Amino acid sequence: MPAPNSISSDKLAKIIGTPRVPLLLDVRSTEDFAADSRLIPGASRIDDQALSELVPHLTGSTAVVICQAGHKRSQGAAAWLRADGCPAEYLEGGFEAWKAADLPLISPDKLPPRDARGRTVWVTRSRPKIDRIACPWLIRRFVDPRTVILFVAPSEVLGVAERYDAAPFDIENVFWSHRGELCTFDVMLAEFGLSVPALDRLANMIRGADTARLDLAPEAAGLLAASLGLSRMYSDDLEQLEAGMLLYDAFYRWARDASDETHNWPTNKPKV
Repeated sequence: MPAPNSISSDKLAKIIGTPRVPLLLDVRSTEDFAADSRLIPGASRIDDQALSELVPHLTGSTAVVICQAGHKRSQGAAAWLRADGCPAEYLEGGFEAWKAADLPLISPDKLPPRDARGRTVWVTRSRPKIDRIACPWLIRRFVDPRTVILFVAPSEVLGVAERYDAAPFDIENVFWSHRGELCTFDVMLAEFGLSVPALDRLANMIRGADTARLDLAPEAAGLLAASLGLSRMYSDDLEQLEAGMLLYDAFYRWARDASDETHNWPTNKPKV
């Protein structure tokens, strides 16, 4: 039976990648983090003794705190957050339990530096279609939920990246871009070390739609049609991104939970 104010690795794994995921706070010691610097997808490193600086940014949020084994650091930090009015749980068994369960971990080494509010900043070309919506979705759902995405004129992407210490993506001759037959979404999965079957299936769809190879996945043509439709519906890139988040949320849940289901009369209730 789970301890009070705790969440199991299995339960947390089911909500990571969905809009319901809480803020994940990694409070492992410097020594423990140095031994394995990977992060649970979407987690941010924080100092558990500097929570007062974080609390003002948590209004309306819930949190899960992660330490090495689920003891004093995470339980204490979660208790402090609750005392300050922020609903918080700790990960039962901590990072060790997550790792032992062979659940996904990401490598943060290639992440851009975080701003004063702890957010990564990314910049790409305006008027997105597929990759430039899919990649922000991936970053928000599995890397940094609070990330800032900037859309600018193609000629200004590199200048804006330098000015604001942002990571340019999906333009020529930058690290986060197409490589051979792979699109930027594929590259992000590989570089972050994100090995998740549902994301691999989604990547095939995105690659097919984004590189005009609709034969790669039966769903690629539908993704292309929906993406082009969204691009015609919205003149504001950020509004289009918000609408696209729902689109990719749906495709991800299909890839994770429903890819072998066919249409029938019974109604399926939503699951975690």
